Amino acid sequence: MSAVTRQAPQAAPPGPAGPGRRPRRVAAKIVWLVITALVVAAVWSVDIKWSELADFPANLWKYLTLMFGPPDLGKLPEAFSATILSVQMAWLGTVIGIIVSFPLSFLAARGVAPAAVRWPMRGLFALIRAVPEVVIAVLILSVTGLTAFTGALALAVGSIGTLGKWGYESFESIDSGPLEATASVGGSPVAQMRWGVWPQAQPEVFAFWLYRFEINVRASAILGLIGAGGIGKMLTDNVQYRIWDGVGMLLIVVIVVTMAIDQLSGMVRHRIIDGTWKLPLLGRRSPTPEAKDTMVVSDND
Repeated sequence: MSAVTRQAPQAAPPGPAGPGRRPRRVAAKIVWLVITALVVAAVWSVDIKWSELADFPANLWKYLTLMFGPPDLGKLPEAFSATILSVQMAWLGTVIGIIVSFPLSFLAARGVAPAAVRWPMRGLFALIRAVPEVVIAVLILSVTGLTAFTGALALAVGSIGTLGKWGYESFESIDSGPLEATASVGGSPVAQMRWGVWPQAQPEVFAFWLYRFEINVRASAILGLIGAGGIGKMLTDNVQYRIWDGVGMLLIVVIVVTMAIDQLSGMVRHRIIDGTWKLPLLGRRSPTPEAKDTMVVSDND
């Protein structure tokens, strides 16, 4: 007769007692009730005509038919010219933002500048980022008027805030070894930045500059809506006079040009960062022979 050995049931792991969990559950319920009340109050306070939501699909189809059935091809040259103006506005704003933010981002980096300089710089970047480009443009247009240069300046100011933050975060994430080596041989602060910081942060900073240019291309169309010129102003004029087939042509040009810039910029950014050509819509390509050689040399170094 075989003996069956039964293991004694293991004791439950120690944990908070039942009464101790109740306050947490009550607090969680209170938080969810407050959130629900805020959502209901927000929806209730907004003047929404819920009865019109049922007509939204039919109205959407109606205007899509007016815009794209078919679009006004005669607007193509004018739409392309206005889009190029918006891209030029974005490019000028990005370049000005890079020129101003690059030295300032060094002054905001930990280990590079003292705290008395670093924190005011970071506060300045945070303050700029808190203000949308549209508001900046409204403030500037009282001085410069409604021109494309106003839009470029607004994009430049917005770029200083974001590029400055991305810049000092890139400088702080580097390996401190080359920086200490440069300092140990008597390198000046400028030499430490040139040979200790910049070679490591360079690919990431270049990628941020290109990404900010993509953002500015989209923002330039929005600035055109307030009269800063470019495709946004042309779009506003056509909507105001209900030239829907012209609006359709403008939207097609904006989407095609913006997507082309996004793809080209993304491809260049991947080439800078990891040495590969990558189109976001077409997938990843293998590294070029030159990139492989560069990567091998870098590994050997």
